[in-house]
Amino acid sequence: MITAAQSVVAATADQREESFLSLIQEHKSMVYSLAWNSFQDAALAEEIAQEVFLELHKNLDRLDGPNHIKNWIRKVTVNRCIDQSRRRKLRPSLGLDDVPEPAVPEPDSDPLLEVRLRRMVASLPDKLRSVVVLRYQEDLSLEEIGAVLGLPAQTVKSRLHRSLEMLRAKLEPGAVGRER
Repeated sequence: MITAAQSVVAATADQREESFLSLIQEHKSMVYSLAWNSFQDAALAEEIAQEVFLELHKNLDRLDGPNHIKNWIRKVTVNRCIDQSRRRKLRPSLGLDDVPEPAVPEPDSDPLLEVRLRRMVASLPDKLRSVVVLRYQEDLSLEEIGAVLGLPAQTVKSRLHRSLEMLRAKLEPGAVGRER
């Protein structure tokens, strides 16, 4: 007696396709039922069924007899359900209704002051400006800035101090023309 799997393997391309479709027809309700009862989710059950039948197509030549095929399909379906369950535990899914609306934080800063500050920093000499940018934009420590610029930390500290003094002087009232 030739098994269903053997007939699928031995058949021509058209016959193989028909035989495979008949296997799907024969076992699709079992696969879907196992998956649906595991998750109570129709879309997920269909996805698992697709994975199972794709796996069946890949392994069809290794299966012998209708009972072997049926047990293999059952085992693969249960294993896919277990895999999906583990994925859900690692990555729980949230619906859009479960996610709160993002809150837009109120800006704590003055945009005009930021523009003025950028201009003032840009007006600093190159050596001083690079220290300020690395310290306040990149949030590097004095030692890290020294490593980047190839300077001792004490030199970085004095340049930072000098640049902050220049910026403070430009912020004083009556110093409007000095920022350029």
